[in-house]
Amino acid sequence: MSEFNYEKEIDVRFRDYDMMGHVNNAVYATYLEQARVEFIEDVVGEELMDTGAVVADLHLDFEQPISWSDDVTVAVRVGELGTSSIPLEYEIRADGEVAATGETLMVTFDPAAGEPRPMPDEWREKIQAHEDRA
Repeated sequence: MSEFNYEKEIDVRFRDYDMMGHVNNAVYATYLEQARVEFIEDVVGEELMDTGAVVADLHLDFEQPISWSDDVTVAVRVGELGTSSIPLEYEIRADGEVAATGETLMVTFDPAAGEPRPMPDEWREKIQAHEDRA
């Protein structure tokens, strides 16, 4: 497995906090989304909305709360690519410490046919080159 070699700084908003004084657990999924969108745009070179890729699965494990003064980043790496699947693994970090880990499974999708489609070879090559697994 490759190390995390993509990282996105997250702007934590006041509305992200709950009555307990830490980032609400549901917001962590939004942080993954922010990192995922930029990762696809930066690595694949296309806006996520134009790719036809959808999230088919999402999983989060919480380690510690994110507090008001924490600097938050999300690290991203890619698991083993499938024919139409892009598994992404994440670490949400607060002041450099792991606050949560997560996984999403993105699937390249053909909306007209209503089913998965093979990932374009160009995407596979760009993702593998970024992950240094060509």
